Amino acid sequence: MPTPHCAGTSATATLVSRVRNVAFRPDSKPVEFRENAAHTYDDRCLSWRYDMRTVSIWTVHGRIRNVTFTGSERDLKTLVDHRQGESDLLSRDGKWFIIATCDVPEEPQCEPVDWIGVDRGINNLATTSDAANYSGRRLNRYRRWQAKKKAEIQAKNTRSAARLLKKRAKREARHAAHMNHTIAKDVVAVAQRTERGIALEELGGIRERVTVRRDQRATQSSWPFAQLGDYIAYKAQRVGVPVIEVDAHYTSQHCPLCGHTERANGPNRDFFSCRRCGLAGPADVVAGVNVRDRARSAWVFVNMPDPTG
Repeated sequence: MPTPHCAGTSATATLVSRVRNVAFRPDSKPVEFRENAAHTYDDRCLSWRYDMRTVSIWTVHGRIRNVTFTGSERDLKTLVDHRQGESDLLSRDGKWFIIATCDVPEEPQCEPVDWIGVDRGINNLATTSDAANYSGRRLNRYRRWQAKKKAEIQAKNTRSAARLLKKRAKREARHAAHMNHTIAKDVVAVAQRTERGIALEELGGIRERVTVRRDQRATQSSWPFAQLGDYIAYKAQRVGVPVIEVDAHYTSQHCPLCGHTERANGPNRDFFSCRRCGLAGPADVVAGVNVRDRARSAWVFVNMPDPTG
């Protein structure tokens, strides 16, 4: 599975000026390099020296040698072992990056002994059927603080304010992505250690299906549930942990013990209490258990042999 790998470069000002210059071809208009565009290089134009941690880059004014790069030890090992194909050079916020394509082989998918159900939400970003809870309180508090600062900056209505808003938006997105990476890594590690698969709710189109109050629209639109699902899926794929999506309807209203489904089973957003058998507990944990139980049934149909084959 090709996966991108990033290594930061300590390119000099000479590299900046040369890459941004304009090259001319006979009988054609000038070729211009946009300031923030990525430039693609194959192995003829960009060569790697892993032992020295340097690259040699061909520019319109000739080749620049011994440009140093760096990265984490894990990423550098992946780069040495699995790099294939083209590399991209781009500039972001005054720093230069080389994005190298690495073809990392996947682990064979295991046959799960059971499943971990994962319920995704806003107040709790993820809750598993094992009762592991990843609260979204910290992220929501951070976003409210960012929204307050954005409103103050927007009131200035200047060009510098617009640039600052873009920087803050990127910072907020990186913060949410970091939290999703952490959650996904923990969930996949538990599934791999216990030889279980991961079951997620199928939440495609939920923003169109669910209506909320005006004061909750910004929270719902910024809910990073899709990103969390993507992170869990690709991390699980790399280590051979199966991932399955199941129907999300009524997971917070269905009793996993007696099967009774009723809206009144959830007297509030955080608590579940079955009106028939009396089963009670945190609503998100009950939803995770329902997701796990549906995955058990769905996996049987996924692996059922084709009767026409």
